[in-house]
Amino acid sequence: MSAQQASTTTKRASLGKFLKSAKAELKKVNWPNKQELKTHTTVVIFVCAAAAFVIWILDSVFGLGLSLII
Repeated sequence: MSAQQASTTTKRASLGKFLKSAKAELKKVNWPNKQELKTHTTVVIFVCAAAAFVIWILDSVFGLGLSLII
């Protein structure tokens, strides 16, 4: 067996080991149920909208201040 073939075999073995360990880790994940998913999604949307509103207000205030200076 050449060095290149041995390297390919080692890469395939490590890929297989990685996929098996990834599958095992995914089984340990505590996946949210439908109600938790809806609740968390609502919270994320609300927080993003609130942050966008605050940034819009700050941008307007600073833009007005800048236009008064100029």
